[in-house]
Amino acid sequence: MSVKIQDLTDHLEESMMKAEEAMQNDFAAIRTGKASPALVENISVNYYGTPTRLREIAGITAPEARLLVIQPWDPSSLQAIEKALMASSLGISPVNDGRVLRLPIPELSEERRSMLAKQVKARAEEARVAVRNIRRDGNEAAKKAQKNTEITEDDLKNMLDEIQTLTDRYIKEVDECLLNKEKELMSI
Repeated sequence: MSVKIQDLTDHLEESMMKAEEAMQNDFAAIRTGKASPALVENISVNYYGTPTRLREIAGITAPEARLLVIQPWDPSSLQAIEKALMASSLGISPVNDGRVLRLPIPELSEERRSMLAKQVKARAEEARVAVRNIRRDGNEAAKKAQKNTEITEDDLKNMLDEIQTLTDRYIKEVDECLLNKEKELMSI
């Protein structure tokens, strides 16, 4: 069984890309004072005894910069959605008018902004660690292939260099995403 440099690096790049995308999805759920459906779409609602994501049972729109409107497709689920929003870590009380839920997004206090910035930094560090773990796994696979004489020493050196280049690129992208999110959080 021959290990191809391109196959291994493609697999590693795909894994690193997934780690970065997961971080970006988590960043989207951190509120910045602007209304975004990503803030609430993954909140779990007890829908007829089954935990269901909000986006699967309701339409979520942001008609204004500081307002989310949640319109359930099944009007009988309105109370369950309201209960789930109240129990969530958002800290925003929905306004129920009998047909839709309105979620006014308040300005963030300076204290809350810095707390969210800490969360964002921690999540970015998790993504960096994930990328480094992927690098480690790739390096081990390359060294094992060389040990089993599937690749030459020169191929091993090229593989390790390419894996490190990939790692550096994804760490840099994670850092850029972190800077953008921090800037977004700290702007009023």
